[in-house]
Amino acid sequence: MQFPHIDPVFLSIGPLQFRWYGLMYVLAFIATYFILSSEVRRKQHPLTRDDVADLVFYGAMGVVLGGRLGYILFYDLKVYLADPLQVFAVWKGGMSFHGGFLGVVLSFVLFARRKGISFWALIDMAAQCAPVGLGLGRIGNFINGELYGRPTDVPWGMVFPGGGGMPRHPSQLYEAFLEGLLLFFVVRFMSRRSDVTGIPAWTFCAGYGLFRFVVELFRQPDAQIGFFLNFFSMGQLLSLPMFLVGSFMVFRLSRRSA
Repeated sequence: MQFPHIDPVFLSIGPLQFRWYGLMYVLAFIATYFILSSEVRRKQHPLTRDDVADLVFYGAMGVVLGGRLGYILFYDLKVYLADPLQVFAVWKGGMSFHGGFLGVVLSFVLFARRKGISFWALIDMAAQCAPVGLGLGRIGNFINGELYGRPTDVPWGMVFPGGGGMPRHPSQLYEAFLEGLLLFFVVRFMSRRSDVTGIPAWTFCAGYGLFRFVVELFRQPDAQIGFFLNFFSMGQLLSLPMFLVGSFMVFRLSRRSA
């Protein structure tokens, strides 16, 4: 299959260009606001609409700053040490989920202390929003023709621009389905099935770790890193602890509530 060459710019107004990838971020933050608002009402948390908007802002800063710093530290530190100004060249890409994840956790710790409310109550709600952002982000990656998969001979393999002219796994779509749609319903189900604080957050942690580890088997590793031990990608090394710790905590909290 040939990649469907979608223009990454969906709207141009003079010198201004609006890109699909940026639109996915905007849609993710809007969806996060409505999901958080719904959960605040359902759980009767003492948060106002302004508090929810502030929480989305904190989370957005955690995603952007943590994601950028995570990419620099985990994936391409030598380049940024050689040319520190490249840190600000965000238009060239370079975001890490794992860095963004840590950034959100830190931002929510700060927000919880500022408002004097439970951090775990916040992170449980955020766990139901994260898959939406992940799914939309991967669709943005697909539109950009980036982060494609490894060479394959499956019927749905796609020839991506810059992919060497060979069919590759559309791994962005695999991730959009697993880390986005499926993980959303899994976390949603667990949040409704149990009232135990922490289970939605740890379910997200375990689910993401598992799905990302699996998809990395089909995704092309970063060229500047390659494989560890001729098998593991950086994404797998960062995701495996999430799956193991998350699974252990879900099991432990479930046993405690039984």
